[in-house]
Amino acid sequence: MTDTLTVGVVLKPQGIRGELKVKPYTDTAEDFAAFRRVFLDGEEYKVLSVRTGGGAVFLGLRGVADRNAAELLRGKEVVIPRSEAPEPEEGRYYVADLLGCDIVTEGGKVLGKLKDVRQASTDVYTLFDGSRDILFPVADGVVVAVDVENGTITVNEKRFYEVAVL
Repeated sequence: MTDTLTVGVVLKPQGIRGELKVKPYTDTAEDFAAFRRVFLDGEEYKVLSVRTGGGAVFLGLRGVADRNAAELLRGKEVVIPRSEAPEPEEGRYYVADLLGCDIVTEGGKVLGKLKDVRQASTDVYTLFDGSRDILFPVADGVVVAVDVENGTITVNEKRFYEVAVL
């Protein structure tokens, strides 16, 4: 497990007072209201204001006083310490904990390692099987079990091959 979690990325400055428009990687944009500090490029910023709208988060940070300062943060990842993140609900996991897990069938056959997660209404996982990327949606019946402690995600082999993009 990592000590930090990436919770969003700065899209652009918003207005002339240094506010940042952020694309959240959290379940909801409102999750940002709980953050008291964030890190961008390893530098700590105290959160002064948070507002949401249209699926985006608008952050006011101490030390980012105007549009020029905000422009320098465009494209930067917004990171928080794991210790300050809320515990995920039962059956939910942080993407950072899933990346690198082995994708295995119920019979124990290793299909590859989880390389990427694209968040959508149904998340799309990318696994690398040693020679190519394989995409598959986390649709009903595909993922049978997740064991973050042991680094495995178990899938139903039949259902996996029905939905996988090979």
